[in-house]
Amino acid sequence: MGIPASSKYVIIGAGIHGLSTAYHLALELKAAGKGSGEDIVILDKSGIASGASGIACGVVRNNYYQPAMRELMAHSVDVWESDPETYSYHPVGYMQISCESMHEDISEIYEQQRAIGYDSVLIEGEADCDSYMKDIYADWQAQNITSVLHEKKGGYANNTKSMYGLAGKAEAEGVRIISGIEVTGFKRANVASSAIRAVETSKGNIECDYVVIGAGPWVRDFWNMLELPKTVSIKGKDGQTHDGIDMWTFWQLEEGVLNVDPDMFKTNEGKQPPVMHVDTDATLYSTVDGSVIEQNKIWGLYYKPDFHFGGVQGGAMPYPVTTPVDELQLDPYGPASPEWVSSPEFAHMWVSALAHCHKRFEGLMGSYHKEPSGGVGCFTPDSFPVFDEFCENAYILADSNHGYKMIGVGKLVAEHIMGETSELLKPFRFARYEEGELHPNSNSPFPWS
Repeated sequence: MGIPASSKYVIIGAGIHGLSTAYHLALELKAAGKGSGEDIVILDKSGIASGASGIACGVVRNNYYQPAMRELMAHSVDVWESDPETYSYHPVGYMQISCESMHEDISEIYEQQRAIGYDSVLIEGEADCDSYMKDIYADWQAQNITSVLHEKKGGYANNTKSMYGLAGKAEAEGVRIISGIEVTGFKRANVASSAIRAVETSKGNIECDYVVIGAGPWVRDFWNMLELPKTVSIKGKDGQTHDGIDMWTFWQLEEGVLNVDPDMFKTNEGKQPPVMHVDTDATLYSTVDGSVIEQNKIWGLYYKPDFHFGGVQGGAMPYPVTTPVDELQLDPYGPASPEWVSSPEFAHMWVSALAHCHKRFEGLMGSYHKEPSGGVGCFTPDSFPVFDEFCENAYILADSNHGYKMIGVGKLVAEHIMGETSELLKPFRFARYEEGELHPNSNSPFPWS
């Protein structure tokens, strides 16, 4: 079957945002009596979950210092919980375990989680935190921990399984997903209008009324196709406007797998553990030779059981890519790339960090899964998403690497397209930079927290 000559709605990207938007838009159209999923086509140059969504660690959490992110994630957790079987979602909870320099931030997150009715528990003080953690893991041994925020909701999902589950729901509503088709440009309606009349592809043009772009790290390319600004002006907290700030930067993502029996990471009660995130300023020693890896700085890691690869999966702090933004090659992406994969230095640090937290992981450097992993994330100027409409009829979901967990954003975008813009999306409008409506920064070593 060839490509359609036209489709009312063209969605670019068969990852979390494209699939979620398509599915929820199909439901909205049907409920309003204004169409169906047959009015929607998804285009992807490779296939379902072939980009960032397909290699995501799959963590679903609400641990954000920024009120707007907390509210948006509470909404997304509700969507994950709406069909856990199809979404391959495991509601095991999430733990943020932190040192004293983050204590105030974590306390504020907890209070605001309480304010929105998000179920969590806060433990404070080094002794109480150690006792709480040992009640869950008898071999807990991390140092310098003075706060534990235990979210009873959240957890993780299996990346590819959840994307194919979501794709199945969209296709059941009549949405057509076309793989192996690359978008190469856009045709405007006329000289006087910036609206898009057609999407240009490697297999011909598709006329449309509305375009949704959910392309993960490839957002840079579509931004350029639409001739949107490569730099922005940002009104800072000092009230001054700072010009010439790059719209996009890329960060190398560091993730991997320790090949052990996933069941070795069960709790004292034999249950599946919550997703773990630890940020500490304790000295990190090598599990191989006892040498110092990190000292006099905050470092962090996250980890969870992984039954797909067989072991424990997680990651650590990303680092900025120095290649000029427009010169950076994204294809092939992730583990398929000879360049953008996690380093041996990451493996040494991450496995040693696991051993820092749990005695059960000591001396297991040889069990690290040596196959390629990781990828590259495309970040906005403030490292938080831009969800907004451009060129009159193009909605861009630029998630700034927060993407996979934000399954609920597609539902909100679908409502926006139908004329019901949500208050949850407003803090992520592009104009926030010029208006100075920026999200607050935490003391976390991760740019997305």
